[in-house]
Amino acid sequence: MRTILVIDDDPVLHLSIERALAGEGYTLLHETTGDGGLDTLTQHSIDLVLLDLDLPGRQESALLPRMRQHSPQVKIIFVSSQESPEIVLEALAQQACDLLISPFEDQDLRALIRSTLEECAAPQIRVLSAEPHWVQLEVPCDLNIVPPLQKLLTQLRADLPEEIREGLAYAFRELLNNAIEHGGKLDPHLFVEVTCIRLQHAILYWIKDPGEGFNPAQLAHAAVSNPEHDPFHHVRVRDQKGLRAGGFGILLANQMVDELVYNQQHNELLFVKYLRTPTE
Repeated sequence: MRTILVIDDDPVLHLSIERALAGEGYTLLHETTGDGGLDTLTQHSIDLVLLDLDLPGRQESALLPRMRQHSPQVKIIFVSSQESPEIVLEALAQQACDLLISPFEDQDLRALIRSTLEECAAPQIRVLSAEPHWVQLEVPCDLNIVPPLQKLLTQLRADLPEEIREGLAYAFRELLNNAIEHGGKLDPHLFVEVTCIRLQHAILYWIKDPGEGFNPAQLAHAAVSNPEHDPFHHVRVRDQKGLRAGGFGILLANQMVDELVYNQQHNELLFVKYLRTPTE
């Protein structure tokens, strides 16, 4: 049975979490202060912490290093009553698995808890810059880190139309997956460099993997190289090579963004989404 520790000074939120998770098979422990939460963490085996980012006196800032010191692998979801770029960036900087904005729907909380417990390793993302207009990260080559990172970066662009946010999220996920899987060989000790820059009329993503690059002429396993008369040629190639299903990432990412370019070695890429056309 998984144990979840809730640290929040709002009794209503505790009741809401109790109601949403009733019958789900979790053991819930509750604390209203940072010191109480730390005591409970040291006395019990905790799988996941729901930590209020709005604790009085910024208690969570002093609490987090002590929590990490005692339980470096504990998974943390930040809870906040407000959604802002600063909150999202703090979640990234503090290596949270996700960010929960209250109030929330019961089914959303249940889905978030399940995905975090099953998929999120305690992230070791290195945050090099945490400005809303310039986010720079080093991401371990672990595919489990991609979904929560994608979600946080999508929340960071909450002011954009949904269609643009979804397109950027898809392109980022596919291209980062490629960098982790093919460039980093799924080695969590290696890192992919990621930079996201917000300009007045465009958003730029730069991704650099630790690999040696690739030859575009040798991408027979990717849909982007399919001949016009055989749009599923790569599927047979992947089957022969014993590769997982897929191979559509670069092709579809090209359709989601306005520009996608690689360096000569093909271990760095830049993609751009214009918020207005360049001529405006």
